[in-house]
Amino acid sequence: MRPTGKLHLGHYTGALESWVEQQNLTNEAGERVYETCFLIADYHNLTTSLETGEIYANTLDMLIDWLSAGVDPEKSPVFRQSQVKEHAELFLLFSMLITSSRLERNPTLKDQIRDLNMESLTYGHLGYPVLQAADILLYKGNVVPVGEDQLPHVEITREIARRFNNLYQHPVSGDVFPEPAPKITKFARLPGLDGKAKMSKSLGNTILLSDSPEEILKKMRSAVTDTRKVRKNDPGHPEVCTVYSYHEKFAPTDQLLTIEAECRAGSLGCVDCKKLCTANIAAELAPLIEKRVYYEARIDQVKEILLAGEEKARAIARATMHEVRAAMKLGETNN
Repeated sequence: MRPTGKLHLGHYTGALESWVEQQNLTNEAGERVYETCFLIADYHNLTTSLETGEIYANTLDMLIDWLSAGVDPEKSPVFRQSQVKEHAELFLLFSMLITSSRLERNPTLKDQIRDLNMESLTYGHLGYPVLQAADILLYKGNVVPVGEDQLPHVEITREIARRFNNLYQHPVSGDVFPEPAPKITKFARLPGLDGKAKMSKSLGNTILLSDSPEEILKKMRSAVTDTRKVRKNDPGHPEVCTVYSYHEKFAPTDQLLTIEAECRAGSLGCVDCKKLCTANIAAELAPLIEKRVYYEARIDQVKEILLAGEEKARAIARATMHEVRAAMKLGETNN
């Protein structure tokens, strides 16, 4: 994730839940299925903003949300992209393996240019998915938890891995890189409160993981509902209601069925519906907020977690780049 500060429900349902699930997944023998690494993509911040003054503070805020959601630094190293220099080195080498025309066809790039009203494109922004490929393949990533909008980037990563392996072979192990597979969660695109787009702080349509129940209710009051349900007793259409999409994620199954039935029958008004939704979201976030309070009072511990994760990441990255240089016959290769 890019370090933009405190995270919102879209981050939680679209990424964090999946991260923690994969981190803790075990087989029948009780062994972990995945080795997990979580990257703070501070270089990627520069593709849309050259302002760097808040990056470190935003990094710590985001890391606290990760830890509060269940990311375990003993299992999963957490680290900043900028503090593992091999990211930039592998990005440079991968840049030689893909054409600019291929990057210009990236649909995610076109969406970003449209959504951000960008008048010009930097080389770094065009090469965003190449740096992302380096982020993934530097750690030999086999599975990448992403939202649907990032699928084209994973495909570019797979293409780069194939091209590298076709061109260069390690003298002992052969292929250097795996072809990673994307893993998408059901709620990867939780809509924003305005109902027009996914949650985004730049659009002001979010509920933060750190919001109190009072703050959640205040925001929920502005959430878009079924525009055809004008009066309280009018029959509703849950399939077009933003609030109902939140119910689908946060309401218990039996309550969800009741909400749908009462909404369609016109016996559940939007005000009461929003109060129910607020209560369920607040209950989900309560343990996260409790952990956030803990880590906010121990910021030095958070910084130590970050530095320890970066040491682990550098060790993995150095080993991978040793293989890359040996395969490409760049520099000293007989050590």
